[in-house]
Amino acid sequence: MKTYDVIVVGAGIAGCCAAYFLHQKGLSVLVIDRSGVAATGGSSAAGAFVSPKIGKGSPLQHLTNEAFAFAKAFYTQQFPEHFSQTGVIRLPKDAEDAQKFVEYEVHNDAKRHWLSPEELEAFGIHGEHDAFLFEEAGVCDAPKMCAAILEGIEYEQYELSSLRYEEGCWMVGEYCGKKLLLATGYENRYFDMRYMGVKGTWGSRGDYTSTLPLPHSMHRQISISANINGIIKIGATHDKDTDICIKCDGKPLKHLFDEASTMVDTSDFQLKETYCGMRAGSKDYFPLVGEVIDAHHMLENYPKILKGAKPPLKKIENLYICNGLGGRGFVFAPMMGKMLADHIVEGKAIDPRVNPDRLFLKWCRKSPDLER
Repeated sequence: MKTYDVIVVGAGIAGCCAAYFLHQKGLSVLVIDRSGVAATGGSSAAGAFVSPKIGKGSPLQHLTNEAFAFAKAFYTQQFPEHFSQTGVIRLPKDAEDAQKFVEYEVHNDAKRHWLSPEELEAFGIHGEHDAFLFEEAGVCDAPKMCAAILEGIEYEQYELSSLRYEEGCWMVGEYCGKKLLLATGYENRYFDMRYMGVKGTWGSRGDYTSTLPLPHSMHRQISISANINGIIKIGATHDKDTDICIKCDGKPLKHLFDEASTMVDTSDFQLKETYCGMRAGSKDYFPLVGEVIDAHHMLENYPKILKGAKPPLKKIENLYICNGLGGRGFVFAPMMGKMLADHIVEGKAIDPRVNPDRLFLKWCRKSPDLER
């Protein structure tokens, strides 16, 4: 039986980036996924936009824009063939939203400039209000980017049915890992991680053939990519529906297409392929990166934790997580992967903004599914 320093479960963009930085630090890494690289979940359906977050300077906005700067450099320097720096235009929804854009300006450091409705029209984009163009933003080819990131790293398509930890090693079928990293998105069948509050949100995308010479990608409730090699991507994250991801009534992605038609000329769009997958977000919308608390041990040994006690946290040995990246997986994943690799190899502290520990004590005090 071959032993690896780390086994990564999940070959979406989160798992791929974490594996990449661990491998760069000299660790032996095996990535496993039941379906394939970027084949299911959020990464499979992602339009893979890489752009800043606009707003009034919230902590989440600051973190997102730090991650954007890191991701932009990572993709352009390491994998430029799979990252199209098309720029991304953020369009206001209405007059009220347009006024907010003016207020947002002072809180956005990313390189950008205003576009008037007339300038938008020159690009083939319909808009009634001034918009932001983030010139350095762009879009990844999701499956090709994930595959390129994993080049040189061992990968196996494998259905993980059980886990056990013995003699300092995680036994994953016929494989053995000194450390185990879960990047499984919204699915968790292996440990009690309810305190992280991971929830799935369906994302849908359609790839359309078109001759429309669209130079920039854009976002206004939904996202539309630039025309890249004759393909324009239309996608969005939707309601938290647990049954189906496309409610189409025989017309795939009709709601997305209708919205896109108010933004650009879709008269020659021909649907080539549809995608959908569940994107995983945390309770507070920040990523989840770091170690996993042994919730069972804590609840059993410290019952007063339900009433506000703050005992030392016991972690599950050599178990890590990289999850909860939400609809901005291709923005967050490189920085989160680097942060986790620095923690595992060099012992660097995880940024408290993304450390899952932040959620545990509050969950113990307030969760309705715990007996008190």
